[in-house]
Amino acid sequence: MFWGVVQVSAQKDSIYIAAKLSPNRKILEVKEEIIYHNHSGKALYSIKLLNWIAAYNKRGTSLVYRKLEDRDNSLHFAKPELLGKTLDLKINSDQDQLISKNDLSEENLFFVLNKPLQVGESIRLELQYQLQLPDKKFTGYGTSESDIALKYFFIVPDHFDPDNNSARSYNDIEEAVNFNTHWKFKFDLPTNLFIDGNLQQNEINSFNGYSDTDPEFVISQNQFQTIKINSDDITTEVKLGYPINPQEVQNLEFFLPLQLKFIKEKTGYIPERLFISDKFRKKEDFFGNNDISFWKFRFKLFTDAEKVDMDYFGIITKKILDESIITSKEDHHWFKNGLKSYLEIQYLKKFYRDAKLLGNLPETSVLGIKPLKWFHASDVKLLDRYGLAYQYIMSQNLDQKIDEPFSALSNFNDMAISSFETGSLFSFSADKMGEEKFNDLLKNYIAENRDQEINPEEFLKQLSEKDASTDYLAAFLKQKNRVNFKLKKFKTKEDSLEIRIAKNTHEAIPVKLETQTREGERKSYWVETVENERLKIVSLPSENIYKITLNDDYIFPEANYRDNFLYTKGLFSNSKKIKFKLIKDIPNPEFNEIYLNPRIRFTNTYDKFLIGMNFKNQSLFDQKFLYSITPSFSTGTGKLTGSGAVAYSFLPAESIIQSLTFGISGSYFHYDFDLAYQKASLYSNISFRKDPRSTVSRGASFSYNYFQRDLNEKMIAERDYDRYNLWTLGYGYADNQMIHEKSFSISTQGMKDFNKITAEAFYRWEFAPRQKLSLRLFGGYFARNETRNNTFNFGIARVSDYSFSYNLLGQSATGGILSQQFVLADGGFKSFIPGTVNQWITSLNVDTSVWKIFHIYADAGIYKNKNNPTQFIWDSGVKVRVIPDFLEIYFPVQSSLGFEPGFKDYGKRIRYTLILNLSTIINAARRGWY
Repeated sequence: MFWGVVQVSAQKDSIYIAAKLSPNRKILEVKEEIIYHNHSGKALYSIKLLNWIAAYNKRGTSLVYRKLEDRDNSLHFAKPELLGKTLDLKINSDQDQLISKNDLSEENLFFVLNKPLQVGESIRLELQYQLQLPDKKFTGYGTSESDIALKYFFIVPDHFDPDNNSARSYNDIEEAVNFNTHWKFKFDLPTNLFIDGNLQQNEINSFNGYSDTDPEFVISQNQFQTIKINSDDITTEVKLGYPINPQEVQNLEFFLPLQLKFIKEKTGYIPERLFISDKFRKKEDFFGNNDISFWKFRFKLFTDAEKVDMDYFGIITKKILDESIITSKEDHHWFKNGLKSYLEIQYLKKFYRDAKLLGNLPETSVLGIKPLKWFHASDVKLLDRYGLAYQYIMSQNLDQKIDEPFSALSNFNDMAISSFETGSLFSFSADKMGEEKFNDLLKNYIAENRDQEINPEEFLKQLSEKDASTDYLAAFLKQKNRVNFKLKKFKTKEDSLEIRIAKNTHEAIPVKLETQTREGERKSYWVETVENERLKIVSLPSENIYKITLNDDYIFPEANYRDNFLYTKGLFSNSKKIKFKLIKDIPNPEFNEIYLNPRIRFTNTYDKFLIGMNFKNQSLFDQKFLYSITPSFSTGTGKLTGSGAVAYSFLPAESIIQSLTFGISGSYFHYDFDLAYQKASLYSNISFRKDPRSTVSRGASFSYNYFQRDLNEKMIAERDYDRYNLWTLGYGYADNQMIHEKSFSISTQGMKDFNKITAEAFYRWEFAPRQKLSLRLFGGYFARNETRNNTFNFGIARVSDYSFSYNLLGQSATGGILSQQFVLADGGFKSFIPGTVNQWITSLNVDTSVWKIFHIYADAGIYKNKNNPTQFIWDSGVKVRVIPDFLEIYFPVQSSLGFEPGFKDYGKRIRYTLILNLSTIINAARRGWY
């Protein structure tokens, strides 16, 4: 009964699927017939079918792991009834074939053939199976109370695997599976359900037609919104697989014809129908134009109409590119992503040229004041978002090559590198060669390669043939970009300016030079460079030139824009102006910015509140050279205190090292009443290269510290240390993945009176949602100990903060609430077990969830002091995680000391941790992005 349907073409694959949905909307009964042609270029000895619903079936699949990388553990902990899987597969063919048995929990099903399938030959496969649909919350595909989204669930051949032997896994990255295939679907649905999708609907619940993308359907209790466009030789319909309000429909009816006309002018192609699913909309909408909600307040960056225009232009653009261009997303993701950003840039240039990155927000008034006007961010154009995103990630050396395999891209680099950087390069090339020429080339390339898989490097080749100045692009994609143009200086010669432009690459890359007069008159020039030319001298008529700029508005993804500006007149001739600012901001590369930040903060019970001013050059973006100086007044002592630091980081683009930092710092504060300390440090840190998607980080550090302390009479009598120096060498490894978090560190520290070695291993297992078991193993050993007192000993229940690095509220407190502050270091015991260790100690700290914020803990250890026998100690109790990892309270119960709640001073035995480190909070929040 299938034969007349599937034998549509002798050369194109055909797939017929009859699917019946169960009343509970959890099970699909499927009958399927596949006509599969061998287009691999060689004889096939087996057929591989993709059973990607199996990715939802168990822990350990690539899909589950990728979700964990994105800090999403819902699929890992999902109940069996929420998972997806294939049931009861039966398969037959039209030839005498040997069909191998497969495990239906695997994502790749291989069927061995008795005789090879020659090039151009076809085979017919008949399949019958059931699909248990996963919950939609995991990937956006599956079943939910409101609707069912179907994609990547049906068993289909793999068109992107020519050798047919390697296994492919589903990673929820929207990669293509089948292209240039004829499909026919017939759905049997319970009453009162509607279905729509990206194929032509020829009758109720039936769809067919050719498609270069994978079939996609949405089943819902509500009918879908369809917007038909018939204007300017464009006839198409846009179907939406989600509900929208009438105002949004009205906005779309206005904007879609304009958008489609614009896209057709650039690409030359508009499909007859476009289907937009809810997942596709959320993935491809315009990043950064949403309203900002704060408490009960809501601030609008853009009007509702502007948001619809921006969002849907990106959505429609990417959908059209998907329908017109077939590429391997794993290897050539950058082509369609870059074209989408290129078209967005052109659209913004035409309709939003003067729009600001923060939209209307800078005009928001508070008590008659517009505070955002103080920020450079309020002047940044919306068009600058593409260059700024690249600058932000590159400044941390976390950017990746443009042609990095997509599965290895971090989520942020998917946007900043694959889309924004590539789009900027296309826009830069179009600006240089002429947008009309670039668009004509793009239209011809799409028309010539429709319905076939392409290698976008051929497009780059054609681009370089049109304009030789784009020759660099092919090599540019294969390495991390660190190209930098620099305005060295200028010389005045009679009525002309002789401008020297340096570049740090041998590649022949053009640069755009712009001059400006005091009256604002601008002129632009394209400066060609040749291969191996590091210095270019350009002569221009002076014509009252006041400012010279290279690659303004971030039009080319440079490594550094801070050396792209020069003034020709005034005090800052041949240099940049200095600007003082009050609050961290998006850096303005035109100025040398110094941030003046008034500070009031509580440090400890001795200095109490510090009132001061911080001078630094650190903006919202990282910089290689940083300085920070903070003089302050101590309200607790009435004296001047403060700190300062200078550091420089090397960020090699391609190296085993991600960053190498050298720095010096100094501080002056109080560690007891009327007792101050001074600390001076020389240090170096190495962070080793990491996969941006990986949670693993490794680093080594070295520091030399000099300390000088004031001593009271008792300390002087006891010959305490007033001056000492410490050197420390350490290595650390950390893997902050969601389920199995682990770390290890080892260090050695010494001075003239001692040398000691410490090691620490930590493991935390999330065995249920928000329920964790933590294990910490600590070991410390004195290789030499000739100290005069216990200052440098290992702590059991308290740490000796002789290096002034733990931010203790009561550094020298021996009683009261301040002495009850707990730091997980050294022995890590929560009970106040007295004493310190001057020879060796090893301890194990265990902590596990019990119910919600309540945990129980236990510590056990062995230690030995000189001339004393080995001691065994232990404790246990309850921990309350008020703010996990930042504010936690410990209630000791039983220990080596006895049953502690029975002690009269039990209130003084309760401990707490308090960590007020903003950078730690930020690092925890940004995990999963990069």
